[in-house]
Amino acid sequence: MIVDQIKQLIRDGSLQPGDRLPNERDLCQQLGVSRVTVREALRVLEANGLIQVRLGAQGGSFLTTPSPEMVGDNLAHLMSLSPITASAAIEARQIFELGILPLVIERATDDDLAELRALVDEARAAREADDYSAKMSAAFHIRLAACTHNPALEALMQSFHGPLLTSLLEAKNAAPSMGTVGVQEHESIVDAIADRDLARAQDILSEHLERTARRIAQTEE
Repeated sequence: MIVDQIKQLIRDGSLQPGDRLPNERDLCQQLGVSRVTVREALRVLEANGLIQVRLGAQGGSFLTTPSPEMVGDNLAHLMSLSPITASAAIEARQIFELGILPLVIERATDDDLAELRALVDEARAAREADDYSAKMSAAFHIRLAACTHNPALEALMQSFHGPLLTSLLEAKNAAPSMGTVGVQEHESIVDAIADRDLARAQDILSEHLERTARRIAQTEE
């Protein structure tokens, strides 16, 4: 009940990021519940990233703004409990990643491009050392979504981390050497974004995802 009430106060604007919640004793009196109940409610709110508990004389429970990563992690936890197959995951990726590409082309900054290139360089070095992993590919695609500078889209991509890895691992099982071409395509995608060439970026990303889809289909036959 306490958690729901505080969430409602956040939704209707009565509580804003940075606001300090009443202390435990005041909450007990206002809500007519025990201190144990209040403490449990605060733990739930903190675990969900809605409040930050600070210690000391100026401490207390303060309302926070959940980051896209935190929202995505919570969604990812729920999605991990759902039976999402690799083929379903790659189909969703094709719709989502190609759909956000126009915003990536429009909004990607120099810092975004630098971070994408750093991921490509790291992946290439790992590939040469025979240490390339699906997690590196996933990191690139998640960072690509962040180039939209849309927290909702970034959170959705973060939430898809589990199914994304599933699709990549299935594809790698079908073609263990897939990393070489994949890293090259990641670099070409970054180049197309830097040139603001949407058509070229779409062509590369479409083939990139389609090849993963074909490899997943082979493992499911």
